[in-house]
Amino acid sequence: MKEIINNYFDHIGRLINNFNYKKIEDMINILEKARIEGKNIFILGNGGSATTANHFVCDFGKNAIHGNEKRFKIISLCDNLATITAYGNDLGYETIFEERLKNLMEDNDVVIALSASGNSKNVLHAADYVKARNGILISMTGNDGGKLKKISDFNINIESNTIEQIEDIHLMIEHIIVYVYEHKDDVKNELVRM
Repeated sequence: MKEIINNYFDHIGRLINNFNYKKIEDMINILEKARIEGKNIFILGNGGSATTANHFVCDFGKNAIHGNEKRFKIISLCDNLATITAYGNDLGYETIFEERLKNLMEDNDVVIALSASGNSKNVLHAADYVKARNGILISMTGNDGGKLKKISDFNINIESNTIEQIEDIHLMIEHIIVYVYEHKDDVKNELVRM
């Protein structure tokens, strides 16, 4: 058991050490522009990625704000079980995110799609809709990034085939972005040029 635990931490360490940190800065640039312009930011994912999506919304809605400045308009498409199951039952599980975007999304809004495989059908249906609405599609993926990586405007890919480790790093990236906003005064000049 100890060897399995050590291997897990070793692999996470290698993934982090090989990660291109500039990707996080680039993602912050996109999100900051959306905040300033008052654009909606939608986030979605399945399973563990759904909980990461909801975690994003919690942290951005509370921890990434400063006084009376303009706030993030961030919405999880994973947090209304009644709506998800209604669309899943009546129209098919692959429609659950796309149909909610049809109700809420406006042109040029931002959508963050989380998928460890990059090939989840419901995520890809939503991604196609985002592209049709001239939205900005950010994806966070794993493995080789799948189809989602190829069609995204911006992608962060964790090159691992271990779902738990992919999801660990996706959540770490979210926490890093919020941490930057919690220390906004320290990076104010950098955020202004974003």
